[in-house]
Amino acid sequence: MTLLWKLLRCHLSIAQTVGFALAGLVGMTIVLAALQAYRDVLPVFNAPDSFMQGDYLVLSKRVGALQTLGLGSSDFTSAELDELKAQPFVRDAGAFTPADYRVKGTVGAGGVEFSTYLFFEAVPDRFLDVGTEQWKYEPGDREIPIIIPRNYLNLYNYGFARSQGLPQISEGIFRRVSLGIDIAGNGRTERFRGRIVGLSNRLNTILVPESFIRWSNGQFGQGSEKQPSRVIVETDRAAGAAVSDYLARKGYEVEGDRRDDAKAARLLRLAAGGVGGVGLVFSAMSFYILMLSVFLLLQKNSGKMENLLLLGYAPARVALPYQLLTLGLNLCVLLAALPLLWLVRGWYLPELAVLQEGYSPAGVGVTVLCGAALAALLSLFNAIAIRRKIDSLNRKKS
Repeated sequence: MTLLWKLLRCHLSIAQTVGFALAGLVGMTIVLAALQAYRDVLPVFNAPDSFMQGDYLVLSKRVGALQTLGLGSSDFTSAELDELKAQPFVRDAGAFTPADYRVKGTVGAGGVEFSTYLFFEAVPDRFLDVGTEQWKYEPGDREIPIIIPRNYLNLYNYGFARSQGLPQISEGIFRRVSLGIDIAGNGRTERFRGRIVGLSNRLNTILVPESFIRWSNGQFGQGSEKQPSRVIVETDRAAGAAVSDYLARKGYEVEGDRRDDAKAARLLRLAAGGVGGVGLVFSAMSFYILMLSVFLLLQKNSGKMENLLLLGYAPARVALPYQLLTLGLNLCVLLAALPLLWLVRGWYLPELAVLQEGYSPAGVGVTVLCGAALAALLSLFNAIAIRRKIDSLNRKKS
């Protein structure tokens, strides 16, 4: 074995080895940085209202002159709901259930009470983007859990409060606000207490549990079941051309159009794929440079290796030093790429942290494993090519 290593060192080209190392380092760093950046960006978009894993669309029908005159309906029929659920891009669909009575909310501050008429709606729990164990209601409870759209709080803090010289309210304080809820209908009036248990980014309505809506509609409603006028749909992808075409054909309107989000999702995937592709090209170049260097070494030493084979050296033993050389170089490239990955990551992580409160980046374990797998794969290809070259010399001397 010592003889084989001496034979390898005698004709090893430093320039070619450095060229391979640089190309391999650039390729490995780009591949790992693209993969890690994509994984670090995902938590920003993996909030419950993310567009990366599909989309949630709130659909309604356009209100025209007939609806204004009371001659038409903007409700969804059972057939329309079934057709919507049957679309290939729809994972799930659920109807909004409105309250069939009058609701008045009252809140006190500094000895002064403010009151306004409200509206309640409910959706199936699986469509909520607020996870809370307090989201339940039993008939007879005097406290109603409520979910408020987050933009209501933003409108107060950055619009009304600033223009009126009132103090802004944090989310924690807002959750502690207790509302007096007066419900009137069907000749009855009762007072409840409302408790805000969450803020929704997805649904622009005042939500109460479905169990409360069913019970209260039976107690205070008109007794007739109404068709839903709004529907929430979970799609299997960010809203694309097929979704937009269907909605336009049916005349459905979408609350909070997400087509720009869909474009952003596609651009993000294309950017990550493109950068990763460039890295793989560099890795392929480094593989080619390394194989070229090794084949030149083998060509220079072909006569001596043929003699070694004639002396009884096994082809696997003759190939082993060259295979270990490629494995060592690929591992060195991987180890050198990891510090560069940390530098790149330290540059973009603060920018991502600004985009999301409480942002937590992905771990690097998967990326390191992928880098090790890439280095092992390249080493395997190198080992196979070297062994084939040695086998060809062995057949030649035979």
